[in-house]
Amino acid sequence: MPLYAVIDVGTNSVKFNISERRDDGTWQTVLDRAEVTRLGEGLDKTGEISPDAMERTVAAIAAMAAEAKEKGVTALAAVGTMGMRTARNSQQFIDAVEKRCGVKIEVIPGEEEGRLAYIAVKSGLGLSEGSLVIFDTGGGSSQFTFGRGPTVDERFSLNVGAVRFTEDYHLDGIVSPEQLQAALKAIAADLSRLDGRPSPDALVGMGGANTNIAAVKHKMAKYDPDVIQGSVLERAEVERQIELYRTSSLDDRRKIVGLQPKRADVILAGACIVKTVMDKLRKDRMSISDRGLRHGLLIDRFGK
Repeated sequence: MPLYAVIDVGTNSVKFNISERRDDGTWQTVLDRAEVTRLGEGLDKTGEISPDAMERTVAAIAAMAAEAKEKGVTALAAVGTMGMRTARNSQQFIDAVEKRCGVKIEVIPGEEEGRLAYIAVKSGLGLSEGSLVIFDTGGGSSQFTFGRGPTVDERFSLNVGAVRFTEDYHLDGIVSPEQLQAALKAIAADLSRLDGRPSPDALVGMGGANTNIAAVKHKMAKYDPDVIQGSVLERAEVERQIELYRTSSLDDRRKIVGLQPKRADVILAGACIVKTVMDKLRKDRMSISDRGLRHGLLIDRFGK
């Protein structure tokens, strides 16, 4: 059975998946991992991908492409998201990746991110036919998809990501209550497009912040996607973790069971975004999807 690979180049991490397409049209994951490369480090201030961030990310993608070739994949698709949409020198990065390993990255709009996320969630979770909101919050942006059953009603992307708020409000260590409130206020303002919307029947979160928060809830020393997929996250747990991160140094955060050490500096900002989304949509609990953009891309490009 054929193998296919996808690479999702985000602002904070690069996600890599190799899956086997079975004869009945279903997919079996062979490999699924993420590497934190911080492509968007300093991007908000300079408007460009830094040389160090570019080199780290090119090297990570080249290693993934080599692994895909070694495993004999039939085809590989790679996409870039918010960081690459906003950086002035994205083409330089695209050219560097293609020169190093032959992978051509397609920069997709936020609306396409939302569409692919919807495909991934609907295929991976047994959801009701009621109203559904899916949000994927990453290092550089958050994507929202509103739908009902199989139908997508609205998709949009907002420039609300954990890297920018971490840098702007210094959320990478012990944070005062005043700093935290200032960050929450700014996040709420940037998420104002959610104001006044009806509360959906179901809210589903995906992306590194959501899955890491769920892993901390489960005290997961080794990440298990099958436990994360479909798990429920309560608002009270998100608030508990915000206080935990706010009062912890960066070194202490790295010791928290379930938290990916490389995400320790941006997790507080990520948790604040998650809480704000839940507040605005008036949901006390949400489901978590371990299946993300890369899974939707796999189905969309290679599932036909």
